[in-house]
Amino acid sequence: MSTRQHKQPLSAAPNPSRSGPGLRVIRGEGQRRPDEPLTSRDAVARVLMEAGADLLLRRISPDRAEEIERQVDRALELFDRVDDNPLVMPVLRRHLDALEALMRETRERRTARRGG
Repeated sequence: MSTRQHKQPLSAAPNPSRSGPGLRVIRGEGQRRPDEPLTSRDAVARVLMEAGADLLLRRISPDRAEEIERQVDRALELFDRVDDNPLVMPVLRRHLDALEALMRETRERRTARRGG
């Protein structure tokens, strides 16, 4: 017999009486987020997180994850260069287009591999 007692049932809802930061539940209804255009540093960073998760789940190869990481690093460098010199924007745009194409191919391969 357990001596553990729960005063309140466990739930996903936040407990306002608890002090300090806690986990926040994000309601997603189980739907995958649509692919977003790579127009910001945040969107590019999310690509890197997606690739990291895919690598951990063995949905992509280490080589592909490394290539995505390399392209993300380059894109972030180009964002910094555009801040200093807006004339670099066409170079950034071409690079972001190439990264989007790589991610589209990666997602297609990942879906084909899962059979769905």
